[in-house]
Amino acid sequence: MKMELSKYRVKAEAHDLADEWLDFLNEHHKEVLLTLEDEAMIVENIFKEVAGGDLFLYWYSIQGVPKIEVNDSDHWVDKKHVEYWRKCIDTSFPAVDLSPSVTMIPPLVESFIDAVL
Repeated sequence: MKMELSKYRVKAEAHDLADEWLDFLNEHHKEVLLTLEDEAMIVENIFKEVAGGDLFLYWYSIQGVPKIEVNDSDHWVDKKHVEYWRKCIDTSFPAVDLSPSVTMIPPLVESFIDAVL
């Protein structure tokens, strides 16, 4: 089981497009959920922060070993998701990957996650 929290800066000119992206994911929630099994994604959350005029998106996930990476998916919703990523994420700003210092998952939930993975 892999837990990640990563921070990405959105390009200055793409703030509105990033909001459109998040709306797209919310509007196509059912379709997005269908793609998670191939990614062995148990939990995936996207958080938004505005700091100093910059927009940042944070991805939090709990994941097993994926059968396929999102970039290699043929599912239309993944293709659109990757398209938004390429248009919105500022690759000149290094991503920040945070590591868990403490993990608090009740044994029942952890056994469920292990069973699913």
